[in-house]
Amino acid sequence: MRTQIFIYCFLLTIITFLNSSYSTHSQDLTVKLIHRDSPHSPLYNHLHTVSDRLHAAFHRSISRSRRFSTKTDLQSGLIANGGEYFMSISIGTPPWKVMAIADTGSDLTWIQCKPCEHCYKQKSPIFDKSHSSTYKTEPCDSKPCNALSKKEEGCDQSRNICKYRYTYADQSFTEGHVATETIYIDSSSGSPVSFPGTVFGCGYNNGGTFDETGSGIIGLGSGPLSLISQLGSSIGKKFSYCLSHTSSSTNGTGVINQLDTFQAKQGKTSNTYYYLNLEAITVGKTKIPYTRGGGGGGGYSLNKTNSGNIIIDSGTTFTLLESGFYDDFGAAVVASVTGAKRTSDPQGILTHCFKAGGKSMGLPEITMHFTGADVKLSQINAFVKLSEDIVCLSMIPTTEVAIYGNLVQTDFLVGYDLEAKKVSFQSIDCSGTGS
Repeated sequence: MRTQIFIYCFLLTIITFLNSSYSTHSQDLTVKLIHRDSPHSPLYNHLHTVSDRLHAAFHRSISRSRRFSTKTDLQSGLIANGGEYFMSISIGTPPWKVMAIADTGSDLTWIQCKPCEHCYKQKSPIFDKSHSSTYKTEPCDSKPCNALSKKEEGCDQSRNICKYRYTYADQSFTEGHVATETIYIDSSSGSPVSFPGTVFGCGYNNGGTFDETGSGIIGLGSGPLSLISQLGSSIGKKFSYCLSHTSSSTNGTGVINQLDTFQAKQGKTSNTYYYLNLEAITVGKTKIPYTRGGGGGGGYSLNKTNSGNIIIDSGTTFTLLESGFYDDFGAAVVASVTGAKRTSDPQGILTHCFKAGGKSMGLPEITMHFTGADVKLSQINAFVKLSEDIVCLSMIPTTEVAIYGNLVQTDFLVGYDLEAKKVSFQSIDCSGTGS
């Protein structure tokens, strides 16, 4: 296989919910996600090179992986400004447009609310709950309040109002009331669909390193307070997203190449995160069991069929694999690359980089073997281009929790079935879904 052009540029991404009860006709609820490094993003800096963006994404990936560690609480490891995608919804009556970080690793959706005790600087106007006729606080003994962990919940006893508080790893924080509101999600018909009584956090005390662009966080995890779980039967307990890597046809019609759909069994070790079970990875013709110590015979299995061993996450850029396994995996990649020599990342961060020689570089085909699914990665999934003659592997070693990041998910329609506990992968041209 020969190298193609590797573009690290996520533009408009589509997240789709199947609406089955709020209309007489089933329709798709579609929300556009904007990657933080896209030219469409308010955070876009034209002075940053592709290498700059990749190395920043590397640091965010490492920071985010610490959040998923079993050694930390649910929210405590999150870096507040580490999200990769912004999502726009409307909230309240009349509807108020908000843009927030979309996060498959968070549950409770929260946004900044007036009146503020302390709110971080936000470019767009802050939601004023007093102007909404559908805003309602939750009492301290309510089911949503009880769904918070002991460290996250609180109570304003004088007014019987449930409170939440999250403190993040970089000491950023949010605190506010747990309330219900009507939210609106765009649909394929062109008219937004309303979901009254949705639980969210109305944050009046927020600070730290949050991006000025975002109003808060939209929780897309599997826990009881996430937006996904609350929509529940209204979306058939299913949602999907399609991550685009190319800018050429994002605003055009595009062609959707519908190929095979693979169903991977989802393990369950957390109420929030989505786990898969990775059994092996094939590099070229070499299949390496997912064991600590790789295929050398001396390692022990990392497979956990009943609980899963790798988190699939849209908010982490790189894929993180267990460091003991990674030694053999990386060696297999090095042995399979042709027409190039191994080289160092100029910034000393990425571990497996290759510099083209006089001949065309040949990169191996890499296939991820999950329980119930074999997912064949394209070169754009598996490798990233640092410069005209240097490419690096998009997978890195970790001593924390393994994560299946968003680079390897590009140009796949990734579907989540919460009821069946399955994740599906459909090879597709995601750039054509932005039309």
